Amino acid sequence: MERIICLAIGYLFGLFQTAYLYGKLHGIDIRQHGSGNAGTTNTLRVLGTKAGLIVFAGDVLKCIFAVVICSLLFGKSHPDMIYLYKMYAAAGAILGHNFPFYLKFKGGKGIAATAGLILSFHPAFLPVGAVMFFGAFLLTHYVSLGSLLVYAAFIIQIILSGQLGLFHGMTQAALAEMYIIAGFLTVMAYYKHRENIKRLLKGEERKTYLFKKKDS
Repeated sequence: MERIICLAIGYLFGLFQTAYLYGKLHGIDIRQHGSGNAGTTNTLRVLGTKAGLIVFAGDVLKCIFAVVICSLLFGKSHPDMIYLYKMYAAAGAILGHNFPFYLKFKGGKGIAATAGLILSFHPAFLPVGAVMFFGAFLLTHYVSLGSLLVYAAFIIQIILSGQLGLFHGMTQAALAEMYIIAGFLTVMAYYKHRENIKRLLKGEERKTYLFKKKDS
């Protein structure tokens, strides 16, 4: 039951479509502009850096709030399972972000929400995620490449951390369940970025610049 509650709480928070709502406040449906994606990168390209940062913050925070609420609900009663419940909450938020029912399941790609997962899951995960994303982005200006590297590092780090005993008290069965959820999120992220991957391989991916626009 705790798993279902955490997943449901996460999904409800994920339904707060920051990019869509911000776009509506400015008279547009962000899904009908640029790449058509209701996320940070498309908002940045269509509406500018300030809008992109606001949307990024909103999408990060909704995942953090979901994880924190579930931690408060179950942290004391199930301390040995709290990391698994955090994962369910974050997975729900990412699913809600990617597939909002009231927008005909057309949302974003879940990367900013995943940043919320990394920030709220365990402090050890933040440095690696930050290095992978910003290292790739600053060197190449490909947001998609940074996002894909973050997920690759995340799935590797969570399995290594689990097997090395970072998540104290968790049984091997619970760890395996957590790995499966993390694997599902990773596969989903790569699937959502399938067109980006094709363009990266062809050298046709569009670059993103925070403070100036360039076509590349």
